[in-house]
Amino acid sequence: MFLQKLTLANFKNYPAVELQMSPKINCFIGNNGVGKTNLLDAIHYLSFCKSYFNAVDSQNVRHDESFFAIHGMYHKNGDKTDLISCVQKLNHKKQFKLNRKDYERLADHIGLFPLVMISPYDRDLINEGSDIRRKFLDAVISQFDKNYLYDLINYNKALTQRNSLLRQFSENHFFDPDLLEIWNEQMKPLANNIYQQRKAFIKDFIPIFQDYFDFISGGKEQVSIKYTSHLDEENIDDLFSSSLEKDRALRYTSAGIHKDDLEFRIFDYPIKKFGSQGQQKSFVIAIKLAQFEYTKNIKGFKPILLFDDIFDKLDDNRVEQLIALVSKNSFGQVFITDTQRHRIEYIFNTVDIDHKIFEIKDDDAFEIPNGKES
Repeated sequence: MFLQKLTLANFKNYPAVELQMSPKINCFIGNNGVGKTNLLDAIHYLSFCKSYFNAVDSQNVRHDESFFAIHGMYHKNGDKTDLISCVQKLNHKKQFKLNRKDYERLADHIGLFPLVMISPYDRDLINEGSDIRRKFLDAVISQFDKNYLYDLINYNKALTQRNSLLRQFSENHFFDPDLLEIWNEQMKPLANNIYQQRKAFIKDFIPIFQDYFDFISGGKEQVSIKYTSHLDEENIDDLFSSSLEKDRALRYTSAGIHKDDLEFRIFDYPIKKFGSQGQQKSFVIAIKLAQFEYTKNIKGFKPILLFDDIFDKLDDNRVEQLIALVSKNSFGQVFITDTQRHRIEYIFNTVDIDHKIFEIKDDDAFEIPNGKES
């Protein structure tokens, strides 16, 4: 699977652009702020129906315009081609189509065109709260397990209703355990399913992650990932009972799989506190490459891989190692952004692989023929 053609209209800083892509490696080079990352975000939209960076679709419409449109032509399964279209008009519902047919639910599209994005924002996986790490878990598993995605959607809907009921009880100085039990009963089987899927995923994921980290770091550091959940200690029935008084006092559901987390450690210490910037960056890149490998093994074909400005704070040797790695046949189509044109051109003078280099300038993108200016 690969993206053959990307067409944009009024998306972020681009009035209009159409790019023909290499099936292997595509590089967007240019100064900071010219819109390299916006091209990756458009590709992300086509896989996940949303931006990687901004959850408010209307804010991705170019200034003073009334809509944006993203179209992607994909080569998939031999000679088959698929057209994905995303159109957002201001004050209208987002339209998302596969081969000109609207989806009934956007969730039905997730996983059909799998993608992994590696971005400087991924440092939030280490430095921010547990919700970021849960979103990572959910995004990976949802790409290959529709039932997990639907369970997660339904669990979160029930959780919202349960929290609303707890607030009403507090505000009205009234409590009805039977009303609360209605939502408990809806959440229990969903919570168990989600917990078991997360456990199974992490068990298979960790060895893949460790292999990639060893590759990037040269095997010099010991790292680990541990999945933690309230359900490790109590079953869901006991958990709801033991946390009831706390829930009533706090006016929200204080325990459950919506509080799950991942512990990231280096030499058995939290990497957030004890890891250098380079170690943290290597850790996150290894996580995302492991996500790629795991998804490829499950789906049976290669996801698209996006590298957004990841070479900063990596030495030249590690940069060349990464490029050599993704140039191998085990990887498919790759998109890379970088500010250092000479670095990209030097790498592709030493690595023999099909590639295209695009220069981003003045809200437009221009292919540099054969990696050199014409």
